Amino acid sequence: MEQLLEHLQHFYHLSEEAREALPGYFTRVELPKNEYLITRGRVCNQLYFLEKGCLRGYYNLEDKEITYWFGFENDFVTSFHSFITRQPAVENIQTVEGCVLWAITKDQLNALFNEHHEVERLVRIAYEKYYIRLEERFVNAQFRTAAERYQQLLEDAPHILERMPLGHVAAYLGISQETLSRIRSKK
Repeated sequence: MEQLLEHLQHFYHLSEEAREALPGYFTRVELPKNEYLITRGRVCNQLYFLEKGCLRGYYNLEDKEITYWFGFENDFVTSFHSFITRQPAVENIQTVEGCVLWAITKDQLNALFNEHHEVERLVRIAYEKYYIRLEERFVNAQFRTAAERYQQLLEDAPHILERMPLGHVAAYLGISQETLSRIRSKK
């Protein structure tokens, strides 16, 4: 919980009252490797802070798993569309390593907003960061070649290559594993 509190302070300074209240709203969740945090077709009622480990978000398309994001330490993760709209998720979120997370339900989060208004600002900032990442992914997919996407990944997030299986990385880049191997051999 201390890691979550420290991370939040980077976004916005919380009052002492809000800092003291936060632990009462979150539940610690530990999941082993290859477990599902969220599965397609179920409503996601929790927002998670990832303290340790990594996971991926993916869709199933024509019997293929299309990985479209990764989560690492200090990320907030959820099926944002499902969490916000309370509609069934269209994605799966699976652990790639064993994970330690802190979970808060939608109702608990709303109660926290009502009690400590500065927390609402914090969550807005977290949502903004998510939106920016989403837009960057869209721009990369639409306007960069596979080699350019790989190069940008090397520059911006080399830890992904160190911690994720190449098949997941290839799907994330929108290419086959063979194409990724060819691009990597030219570097």
